[in-house]
Amino acid sequence: MPPVNDHPLRHRLTAELHARPFPVLKAPAMAAYLAIKHSPDDVARARAHDQLTALLDHYGAPRPDVGATHYFGALGNYTVKWEQHTEFVTYTVFQTGLSERAFDPAEFEVFPRHWLDGMAGVCMTSALIRILPRPADDARIMPELDNWLVAESIAVADVLDGSAVVASDFRIDPAGHLRFAVYASETTGPGRVGRIVQRLCEIETYKSMSLLGFAKTRELAGPLNTLDTQLNDLTGAMRSPDARTEETLHALLDVSVALEQQGARSAYRFAATGAYAALVAERIAVLREARFMGRQSFAEFMMRRYEPAMRTVKATEARLHAMSARAIRASELLRTQVDVERSAQNQAILASMDRRSDLQLRLQRTVEGLSVVAISYYAVSLVGYLLYPLAAHFEISKGLLTAAATLPVIGAVWLMLRRIKRHVE
Repeated sequence: MPPVNDHPLRHRLTAELHARPFPVLKAPAMAAYLAIKHSPDDVARARAHDQLTALLDHYGAPRPDVGATHYFGALGNYTVKWEQHTEFVTYTVFQTGLSERAFDPAEFEVFPRHWLDGMAGVCMTSALIRILPRPADDARIMPELDNWLVAESIAVADVLDGSAVVASDFRIDPAGHLRFAVYASETTGPGRVGRIVQRLCEIETYKSMSLLGFAKTRELAGPLNTLDTQLNDLTGAMRSPDARTEETLHALLDVSVALEQQGARSAYRFAATGAYAALVAERIAVLREARFMGRQSFAEFMMRRYEPAMRTVKATEARLHAMSARAIRASELLRTQVDVERSAQNQAILASMDRRSDLQLRLQRTVEGLSVVAISYYAVSLVGYLLYPLAAHFEISKGLLTAAATLPVIGAVWLMLRRIKRHVE
């Protein structure tokens, strides 16, 4: 009974560390390896599980657990190891003993033709691995390898402090498979032989998966060159006195959107390529290679032919990010320029509005003055009519009476309009 409550995933996570045991092999033996790429979604993963079940049913072997991501067990006269990863599954079938013909394509017939035809996904790599006892005289190894593999591409190394000699040319043979040869020393245990074979399969699989990123860089080369040219032209046009700022800004935004789309489409593949490339380097490192008979090692082969492809992927990813950043900076600069131009236009409009307001105010004051005159004129006339009867009584002429009433009337009208204006304001 644990002293505290267990996390719900404690046992599952601990078991995951021990869920993928290495095969146990003793020379002589052979292995047929198959890696199938599928979509990284739950539907594809379920179909991959169903295909494993179909293979096991073909040989009458026990079925895997529901939702299993790995399987190891007997398959008729063979032993099968199945692993499911994020975007691919691997099948490795082992058999004790060797065929008389080295790398006989018939060895791959352990996977039934009808089962292969119904495979959901595409083959990323397939390989035949020949495990032999290491001869007492290592000089006998190279003639065999030169006969089995393409001499100019052979990579061979003494691994794990003399535990075995491994070799491959990383080429696809006429039957459609890669070839690996493992010469296990007499003192090397079956567990270590199994680990060596597993490492070779992993190197080949991760190498193939990482090269998908290199294919992506070739796909991106044309669009990136086009977008780069457009970006250079647009940034150059920003300094032209005849540049149409609004149109240039819209064009820059179009380039930015196109770059973001390319980045979104390639982000997963570039990230996966980096992870796979790191695994290839790690798997080669754990082999602890030593030069054999003056031939190139696996690390040297990868350095010459594989590493340049990975550097190209990194360079393309960096270029894509740099172009996206350039487009964003150019858009921000042009947007600032547009804002400055609009601010100047707004200031000119405000100045024009101020002038119009001033003119309107002057006109209003003029109208107010005229209004006082007009109202006073009519008011004086009305007052005159009211006072005319008194003119005869006091013997005053109408003109004099009108003149006497004019100034008080004008003053009264002015005071009345001023009061009304203050009340409105």
